[in-house]
Amino acid sequence: MKKLFAIASLMLLAVSTATSAQAQNKLHLYNWNNYLAAETVQRFEAACKCQLVQSYYGDNEEMLAKLAAGAKGYDLIVPTGNALQSLIKQNALQPIDKSKLSNFKNLNPQYLTTDFDKGNVYSVPYAYTITLLGYNEQKMKELGVPVDSWAAIFDPAILAKIKGKVTVLDSANELMAAALKYLGYSVNDTDEKHWQEAKNVILKAKPYWAAFNGTSYIKGLTVGDIWLVHGYSSDIYQADIDAQKAGRKFRIRHALPKEGAAMSLDSLVIPKDAPRADLAHQFINLVLDGKNSAELTNMIGTGNPNSAALAYIKPEISKNPAIFPDAANAAKLEMLKDLNSKQRRALNRIWTEIRAK
Repeated sequence: MKKLFAIASLMLLAVSTATSAQAQNKLHLYNWNNYLAAETVQRFEAACKCQLVQSYYGDNEEMLAKLAAGAKGYDLIVPTGNALQSLIKQNALQPIDKSKLSNFKNLNPQYLTTDFDKGNVYSVPYAYTITLLGYNEQKMKELGVPVDSWAAIFDPAILAKIKGKVTVLDSANELMAAALKYLGYSVNDTDEKHWQEAKNVILKAKPYWAAFNGTSYIKGLTVGDIWLVHGYSSDIYQADIDAQKAGRKFRIRHALPKEGAAMSLDSLVIPKDAPRADLAHQFINLVLDGKNSAELTNMIGTGNPNSAALAYIKPEISKNPAIFPDAANAAKLEMLKDLNSKQRRALNRIWTEIRAK
């Protein structure tokens, strides 16, 4: 009898624990920092009568490492394409139930069925950034520096006019992608001869750069210490907003190089062991509403894969051809693919040489 009572007690405890977890009604989102508008959070919490709890990561590698180390409890994650590819290979995601996403139809077909996830079995496009050039409009005009090509950061003849006022991203993948595009290759070219060509282009330009900088270049542009950057479209938008708020006499502008560029598409995915996949689907559907989707773009200047959002996006963003390129320029954008271990080692060797010289 005591044994039966103990088993019954354990069963009741299990039910109670499960009910308690359900009663908590929390959606756990593992996200990039500052990548969800506060109004969207409030609207979701009101709609689902639940709480949205966010944890943050600084880059895809950090997120993947944490998951590989056994981190659990997340209902939604926002990986970039190559990290999405890695998660799918690891069988770490559950399929998206599109029957629960009435707003899926709002997505622009251009951003669906990527090489990373054919048919969007596991992912729903959320936002994108383009790696391009950001510049101080006043200084570039004064000096007659053209900004329509990657030559602006790679050609020593041009760089001589702006020496010490240029930064490039502290990222092997992004900088090599820009150099490969400048040379007329794909950002995903893995021919080591072409990588050596790209390395040589970078080394010739390096003496003219102020720094490899992936973080504080926004501030440098804002205060006028840096005039030209290789950076992310959303960061360059933020630099311009900050410069205007500070009353600067110059504007920070975007330039999409004519050779093309790398684009990073971030998507919403649901981990295989997500405790609240039901809330995750509710969140995705709410975010796919055009007005809700536009809130992130209006906040930080991201590109937006949601066609229904365009009507709600500030005109200065939606009409910016570097953030929302036309069909011809969009065709020149490429998403970085995941490298295999051999390619990663080769790239690391090249990057070590670049940083050491």
